[in-house]
Amino acid sequence: MRHRPTLSAKLLAMGTAFLLVALASIGFTLWVTWKLEGGAAAVNEAGRLRMNMLRMVLAQQNDSPVEEFNRLAQRFEGSLELLRTGDPSRPLFVPWSDATREHYAAIVQEWRAIRSQWHAQPPSREEALARGDTFVTELDGFVEAIEVQIARWTAGLHLFQLMMVALAIAAAVAFMALSYLLVLNPVMRLQQALARVQSGDLSTRLAVEADDEFGQLTAGFNRMAHALQASHQDLERKVREKTASVEVQNQRLAALYEVSALASEASSLEALTQGFVQQVRRVAVADAAAVRWSDEANERYVLLAADGLPPSMVEKEHCVVAGSCECGQTEARAQTRVIPILPATDMQLPHCREAGFQTVVSIPVRLHQRLMGEVTLFFRRPVSLAQDTRELLESMARHLASSMEGLRATALEREAAVSGERGLIARELHDSIAQSLAFLKIQVQLLQGAVARGNGAARDAAIAELDTGVRECYADVRELLVHFRTRTQDEDIEGALRATLSKFEHQTGVATQLAMHGQGRPLAPDVQIQVLHIVQEALSNVRKHAGARRVQLRVQRHPRWRFEVRDDGGGFDPAAVPPDSLHVGLGIMRERAERIQATLTLDSSAGRPGTRVTLELPPTPVEGAAAAATPLTASS
Repeated sequence: MRHRPTLSAKLLAMGTAFLLVALASIGFTLWVTWKLEGGAAAVNEAGRLRMNMLRMVLAQQNDSPVEEFNRLAQRFEGSLELLRTGDPSRPLFVPWSDATREHYAAIVQEWRAIRSQWHAQPPSREEALARGDTFVTELDGFVEAIEVQIARWTAGLHLFQLMMVALAIAAAVAFMALSYLLVLNPVMRLQQALARVQSGDLSTRLAVEADDEFGQLTAGFNRMAHALQASHQDLERKVREKTASVEVQNQRLAALYEVSALASEASSLEALTQGFVQQVRRVAVADAAAVRWSDEANERYVLLAADGLPPSMVEKEHCVVAGSCECGQTEARAQTRVIPILPATDMQLPHCREAGFQTVVSIPVRLHQRLMGEVTLFFRRPVSLAQDTRELLESMARHLASSMEGLRATALEREAAVSGERGLIARELHDSIAQSLAFLKIQVQLLQGAVARGNGAARDAAIAELDTGVRECYADVRELLVHFRTRTQDEDIEGALRATLSKFEHQTGVATQLAMHGQGRPLAPDVQIQVLHIVQEALSNVRKHAGARRVQLRVQRHPRWRFEVRDDGGGFDPAAVPPDSLHVGLGIMRERAERIQATLTLDSSAGRPGTRVTLELPPTPVEGAAAAATPLTASS
């Protein structure tokens, strides 16, 4: 590799040479221009001499005062001195040559002669004019000599400018040639090599011909291409490994997703376990699969579902006692195991060997440290579980345990809901129809006594009471049907309240009024149901006990929901009602209010007309936070 000056040194040398030439040409041009400006100023000053001479001639002809002549003479001598010495600041100077010096000396001599003559004896007008013309002619020669020098400098400047144009063209050509040789050609080589690398040819290399910057770039490109080639090969290897790993992970995720989908779609334990054994058999590539459920004491395993097992084996192993076989594990030994079936082994349950299976894989089904069952895989070949396969099967078993527990919890929830609804119906019947039937039973007994005694008046009174009781019982049944069928179809409860008041007014003839105040967030559907039932129970109490002529329902939406039922009927003493009594539905109303964490207030007193039932719901989280952030102020 040849040692050459670096590219930076070459470019610096070229730039320095171009700079020096440019500075020299600019300096020479400025110097010539300065000379030309000084010569032009000298021509102007010579013209001022001509003007002053003419003024002095006129002054002599017009017999002007001596002072005026002296002032013009002093100005004339000042111009002569300025031409002799020059003024660099203007600039002004005479481009001296032999001709200009000769004419200047003649002008000075002529002026001295004129000044001496005019001071000694003033000339006549004709003599002064003739002498002035002679002097002006000499001045014209001086100016022509200056202009000749200026013309020479101008011609030289034009020639220099032409030379600079030629030099600029030559420099541009030289610069382009050097740029191509020093910069463009190496860059093109690098670009071509990069294009080959970009097209996939990672074996591309460039010859390092110099040790300048481009030589360093070329060596760096070769190192980069080598690193890219090695990295690409390593990346391809890693991609192949990662692709295989991703495929395995995708298979595991697909299997877990299918188990999750099965858990969400299965409506019963049989459907869940039967779908699970099919999926786990396909994932494990097993010849058969089974799911067994263990009782709470882990004493026996009951076969819930099987796929691929012979019918005889399903029948014989329908219920396996824990510990009687390798695959029926006790809770203390429950873990994932690979069990080989050896021909010479004495087994208590030899059904697997008789069916031709050589390997059994047992996976416990656990949830929260509780053994719920076991997943068993059967193979007609020797099998060893890899770690990822073991983890996948255990994850599927955990999903199965969660799904089984979910089905159990759903069944318990349904049972609790049915039990709660039955309790609610029982309380409703006890509070309304049971009391009415008890009243009817008493009236029947009174009727029987009146008939036995032959008391017609008592008999008719008992029949009238029976008729009234039957009507009230019928009204209670209809009201219960309305309670149980009540549903809210809209987000706003106002429509359901208006419908409830309309039904009450139609059944009782009591005037009703609904007043809604403020704007608030809509109530949840389950809360709306409880609120409607409480309002209906309050209206039922008004119908049964108040004897009111007008009922008003006031609803406040903001800052929290508040429902107030007012009537103008007879009041009563709430303290006289036992806490466990269901009279006038107070127990049911309080229970419904507790379900939605609301506050139920009863305002009434014996002997005072009117009763007010107030239901106030708790604030929503947003309203509660706003109330907590608002400072309390004392009221007087």
